Formats: sequence, structure tokens, C-alpha cells
Amino acid sequence: MNKFVFFGGKGGVGKTTVSCAYGLRSAREGLKTLVVSTDPAHSTSDVFDQQFGDEPKAVEGYDDLWAMEIDPDEEVERHMQEIKRTMSDQVSPSIVNEIDRQIELAHRTPGAYEAALFDRFIDVMRDSEEYDRVVFDTSPTGGTLRLLSLPDFLESWIERLVKKREKSIDLYEKAAIGEREARKKVADDPIIARLTERKQMFEFAGETLRNDATFFLVLNPDELSIRETRRAIGDLSEYGLGVEGLVVNKIAPEPDAGEEGTGAQYLRQRHDTEHERIRQIDEEFPEPVVARIRQRVEEVKGDLLDDVAAELDIEVAPEVSV
Repeated sequence: MNKFVFFGGKGGVGKTTVSCAYGLRSAREGLKTLVVSTDPAHSTSDVFDQQFGDEPKAVEGYDDLWAMEIDPDEEVERHMQEIKRTMSDQVSPSIVNEIDRQIELAHRTPGAYEAALFDRFIDVMRDSEEYDRVVFDTSPTGGTLRLLSLPDFLESWIERLVKKREKSIDLYEKAAIGEREARKKVADDPIIARLTERKQMFEFAGETLRNDATFFLVLNPDELSIRETRRAIGDLSEYGLGVEGLVVNKIAPEPDAGEEGTGAQYLRQRHDTEHERIRQIDEEFPEPVVARIRQRVEEVKGDLLDDVAAELDIEVAPEVSV
């Protein structure tokens, strides 16, 4: 198994429960494991009955297990403030307010949320040397994955910017500081340096996600969840990322044969419908179903989390380089 494991799926299917269960199973096998959540509802804190924040924190009562919760709204704000600071250092004071206004408008546009969250994903992956396994409870969306195409675009863009920057150094400036110093000024340009840094960041993300990450999708046995899963597989495939397997969660139990009350009839109909959906999943998706997890009456935590972990037919041992 790769170091980075992502569990994706539409909202409400149980990604956080499955991610925590797999993280717990990895830790039980002796792997130093970090569970990373981007759920604004802070479900990871609910699962472990412990509050987590933006930095890794040891999970009480478990060995080799840490967790952290990234707040998406806070990440967008942090991302915006960082860009403001960077731009303010490069422009004259007279246009700083206009720059700030444009940046705030940009962060209300589609894609700003994904860009900020993706930056944080990259930070976590880069700073994860001390962990054997990092489990993310959400898979990158189509909008986020489009950022992986930026390195090639930025390379040509930076090349054009450098040429424009060179042309902007007029003959008077060259005469004043010398040809060699003019070239040095271009090489030290902070804006070009920032763009180059961003390009390298996205290159790292692309290489890591393609070579050292494994993706699973969590779904429920219903039509909406199946359609969302099909779309997510297409999004990942478009960027050269495959799905290792599917986790079918929240499967209704079948009532005993002798039960005939209203509740039993409803449960039997639901059970039959869901199993028809599961047959559909088996037939239509080439990706294997690696777990069929039944619906629990109680919230999944404590011993129940161990039970769910045992139902995941997903490899835990880290991949060995040869």
C-alpha cells in the first residue's frame, strides 16, 4: 500500500468513519499513522471523542495514531492573506488597496476553495516524513485535480513573463547598470520566483498523487451515490489517477425470516433494493468492492470502529521498494 491513502465520495456516505477505521487498522499494525480530515463538521473529533485542530495531535487511547482537522474556510482565508502579503511586497503602496480588492473578489470565484485546500494537502504531504501512512478522509475533486495541469501551463507562462521582463529593461537601464546586472535583475525577480515556486509545488503534488497515493471511493447503495462515484472515477482517470477499490457503506441488515411487522416489511424492502444496487455496482464498475459495511444503529466509535476496520478488505502493509 502507498503511503498516502485517500477516501472520497459524496457528502454523507461515511468517508470519515471509513477513513478513521482504516487509520486505526494501520496503527494497530504498527504503522505511525496520521488521519487528515477536511470535514467542516469536525467528524473526526466525534469519532475519537477528542478535539483536533490544524496540527497533528496524538489520538488518546491508541498507539501510533494521530489526527488533524483542516478547516476549509480558514484555509481560504489564510490563502488569501498570504497572497495579499506577497503582492503587497511587490507593488507600490498606491495600488495595494486595489490589489486587495481584486484578491478578495478572486477568492469568491469557483475554484478558490479547491486551490486553498489543495495547497494545504501539499503542505501535509511534504511535512509527513515522520509518518508511515497518511490517510485523507476526502479525495480531490475535479476542480482540485485541474490544478495538476498547471505546471506545464506555468512553464510556458513563466518563459513568456521572463521575455517580457527582459524587454521592459530599456536601453537606458541597461546602460546604467550594465548588461550582466540586467540579466541578474531578471533572475532575481520576486514575482517570477514566486511563480516558479508554485510550479514546483504542483509538480510535486502531481508526482506524489500518481506515484505514492492510493484512492478509494466510499458510496452508499443508492442511485445518487452510484452516479457520484462514476463521476469521481472519471475525474480521477482524466488526470492519470486510478481508483483501487470501492467501499459500500451503510447497508441495511435483513430482518429475520419470521418477522412480518410494518418495520420488518420496510426493512426487507430496503434490504432487497440495496442489494440490487450492490449487484449493479459489481456489474458496472471494474473497480473491486473492497468492503461491504452494514449500517450500525449507534454512532461508530470505540469498539465499533474496530469492527468496521475488520470489515475493510484493504491492504495495510506499506509498499516495499525493490
